[in-house]
Amino acid sequence: MIIINDIHLPLDEFPSDFIPVAARELKVDKKVIKSAELYRKSVDARKKNDVHFCCSLLVSVTANEQSAIKKCKKARIFREEEFVWPEGFSSTERPVIVGFGPAGMFAALTLARAGLKPIVLERGEEIEKRVKTVDGFFGGDKLNTESNVQFGEGGAGTFSDGKLNTGIKNIRCRAVLREFVRFGADQKILIDAKPHVGTDRLVKIVKNLREEIISLGGEVRFSTRLDSIRTKDGRLCEIVLSNGDSLPCSRLILATGHSARDTFLMLKNEGVPMERKPFSIGARIEHKRADIDRALYGDFAGHPALSAADYKLAAHLENGRGVYTFCMCPGGVVVNASSEEGGIAVNGMSYSARDGENSNSAVLADIRPEELSGDDVLAGVELQRKIEQKAFSIGGGAVPSIAFGRLIGKETTDTVSPTVKPEIIECDIHKVLPKDIADSIIEGIRIFGKKIEGFDSENARLTFPETRSSSPVRILRGDSFESVSVRGLFPCGEGAGYAGGIMSAAVDGIRVAEAVIATVNQ
Repeated sequence: MIIINDIHLPLDEFPSDFIPVAARELKVDKKVIKSAELYRKSVDARKKNDVHFCCSLLVSVTANEQSAIKKCKKARIFREEEFVWPEGFSSTERPVIVGFGPAGMFAALTLARAGLKPIVLERGEEIEKRVKTVDGFFGGDKLNTESNVQFGEGGAGTFSDGKLNTGIKNIRCRAVLREFVRFGADQKILIDAKPHVGTDRLVKIVKNLREEIISLGGEVRFSTRLDSIRTKDGRLCEIVLSNGDSLPCSRLILATGHSARDTFLMLKNEGVPMERKPFSIGARIEHKRADIDRALYGDFAGHPALSAADYKLAAHLENGRGVYTFCMCPGGVVVNASSEEGGIAVNGMSYSARDGENSNSAVLADIRPEELSGDDVLAGVELQRKIEQKAFSIGGGAVPSIAFGRLIGKETTDTVSPTVKPEIIECDIHKVLPKDIADSIIEGIRIFGKKIEGFDSENARLTFPETRSSSPVRILRGDSFESVSVRGLFPCGEGAGYAGGIMSAAVDGIRVAEAVIATVNQ
């Protein structure tokens, strides 16, 4: 196959037949082209008077491929390596996976396809019940600390935007995308440069993936939390569950997510080596979607071929702290992502259509391990908790929020309505976040206002705190993916400190499962 990159195509009259496009780019007769299909598609909005699509095509030719690309500098020979799922294994003892977010789901899928019939333990509810529980919480019901935006089937990513883009380069990435399509996602995620699924569609996908695992002999136990591990001679031998039952276990994939603070404490008490890692804290900022679209697309804003605009911004401040936007949700909403009683944490979410009135993203300031006081490996967790509890105490459960203009002493017309539910309390961000973090967020927003017109608008709405963007600890593992001190314990995914988002967590889940498979019959 031949791949042709950097092909500029108009928003209007986007071609349905790419053979003429391929022939034009290669400077050959159309008869030479056997097939041409869209491989990648992104929006190029660097020039507001010339917004267009930038595409890559996969092309098959009747002629010699090397001769066919001679006249086109943007073309090269392309051989896509296919990921092969392991299969044909068996074991007398079933491996156990703790956590059924992206890492745990794809670890379980890999083990099930290999023939190892995994047992999955998920502290939260199955997706159908979980959605009802979360909707009830948004409507004012009491927080369920075991099943919420953070915990439950699908993990925290289920209540996000379902973003599937990642910076990692791994053969398994394409395989993950294909599985998402197989289980119900739109085919376009295989083509879009920034693929996303949407929370509404993730529900069906997660359920279908679970049913596939069960059909292959796997088992998923919901409302079942891991409470402790037991070892013998440095090897895992048994685990204890929240219902008091114990389960023999010599291979455990720990994919609990970044909010399983009780699990981190249990591991610390068991002497499992962990280390502090960088993490970030900040707020969600909301703008009118139409304003962000106009700022990024100019006169092309609202074009039917364009979805809601997104952005990614970063700045390095004079105080040495980095500030950046994270998990941008075009046409989305801010959600109460709390998981502990007496605490408030927020996140962002979009549905597949991305057609909400506002767009939002996190504006985060980085926290370095050396900034934390004392030598407790869980000092970052305690900082997160302290901030969340402070936010809760201010409004008794209402979410703190403020217009940016009011925060910096300017008038505002409050044209951007906060989307978080069920209620907010007007509050200065300095009352919740440490002063240097709050000041860094404000400075970062001002800098970003120079990059995107209106980003620092007085009417922009800040809702906070966002404390759960990543895990503040890393559970140490070696080259074999096992814990450096407990054989048979395999830390995995974002909660263990080895991923950052749905895609990278899913890929880590596959890789860790492959490592477990490698231990079979050893």
